[in-house]
Amino acid sequence: MHPTPDVSVIIVSYNTRELLRECIESILCAQGDDAVAAEVIVVDNASADGSAAMVAERFPQVRLIANADNRGFGAACNQGLEVARGRYALILNADIRAQHGALQRLVAFMDAHPDAAICGGQLRYPDGRIQPSCARELTLWWVFCEQSMLAKLFPHTRLFGGYWRTHWDFSATIETEQVMGACMMLRRPFPRFDEDYFLYCEDTDLCYRVRQSGGKIYYVHDAVFVHHLGASGEPQRAQMVIYYNRGKERYFRKFHGAWQARACRWLNKGGALLRVLLGLAGVALTLGRRPRLRQYTATFWQVWRES
Repeated sequence: MHPTPDVSVIIVSYNTRELLRECIESILCAQGDDAVAAEVIVVDNASADGSAAMVAERFPQVRLIANADNRGFGAACNQGLEVARGRYALILNADIRAQHGALQRLVAFMDAHPDAAICGGQLRYPDGRIQPSCARELTLWWVFCEQSMLAKLFPHTRLFGGYWRTHWDFSATIETEQVMGACMMLRRPFPRFDEDYFLYCEDTDLCYRVRQSGGKIYYVHDAVFVHHLGASGEPQRAQMVIYYNRGKERYFRKFHGAWQARACRWLNKGGALLRVLLGLAGVALTLGRRPRLRQYTATFWQVWRES
């Protein structure tokens, strides 16, 4: 029998071959540097870029689950959780790199805080800026702040920037209502994701259910990971926003009733329309010479139509 790993790192991949390679290498290096016993499980959602073949060829020590079709993020995470042997499980995006000491700090935090059901690390963009990765409970007010762009215009105010805590500097470990599913460590018995969310808000749902059952969630500031957010690029942005909007609507319908779900839908549509109008104004002012403005407008027109 192999000894029980400290942590099972579960990476869901979809068409991010090179970033996935860097992610796995960072985990294997961290395992050696940090004296953390880790197993790596990759669940590939039918990538078309050879991700699964790369893992099989370059990392024979990694457990690979290659799906024949794209099952969605939550369902793929559940596949990894089913086979995980670690004392803890770390859900990690394929576009993340673990920095020195990050795995060790998350494991040590969970060991030292038996009340912690979930914890998440600090995420940083490749240029070193901090990415907000812990949030308060999702409410219609926060959806309004997001869709009206008040959260973007006034990120350093508690009133408008409170959801993702952008009024704060992320410099301390705190208890929080949720952490981002891009970097989320779970304690046994591992909770499962609701597979009816295809992509986005399954982490919001999971954190809500864990807190409702009495579990505590923490943001651990000194466990640092680099996150290449938006690796899928602009051409897929409209579909990503649509998935995100639908995820929010499902969350409100599931936990707060049909009227809040309808209110969320109209806030989402209003936010998309606002962005279309801003994009059209930008196109007009630049006489159509900025392709990014044209793409932005087309993206949110698609979001408005399909929301």
